[in-house]
Amino acid sequence: QVQLLESGGGSVQAGGSLRLSCAASTYIFSTYYMSWFRQVPGNEREGVAAIDSDGHTTYADSVKGRFTISRDNSKNTLYLQMNSLKPEDTAMYFCAADRINWVLLPRYLFWGHGTQVTVSS
Repeated sequence: QVQLLESGGGSVQAGGSLRLSCAASTYIFSTYYMSWFRQVPGNEREGVAAIDSDGHTTYADSVKGRFTISRDNSKNTLYLQMNSLKPEDTAMYFCAADRINWVLLPRYLFWGHGTQVTVSS
């Protein structure tokens, strides 16, 4: 069982930045595929960014060039740096982990409880 705890959400004006963190409870964090998803009430969960154990990354077209996913295996922590935020980025953001590489598909085994990001115009 892997527990994930997100932090770093908040309210920001359009054009601003936020950095999300996701702390994982496993000492073998480096072997997990990790990702960030977001969800707006009434909509499906959307894959935002994913990173594999070697550091290779994948991004949704909607965030390319603005968001950066990274991981620090020594701290068992996943990050999402979000720049040039837009009102349409407003959502609950979740991190996810699995030993299978689902990339941006919402089929990961382990999920955090989410952190809210609100971007005002």
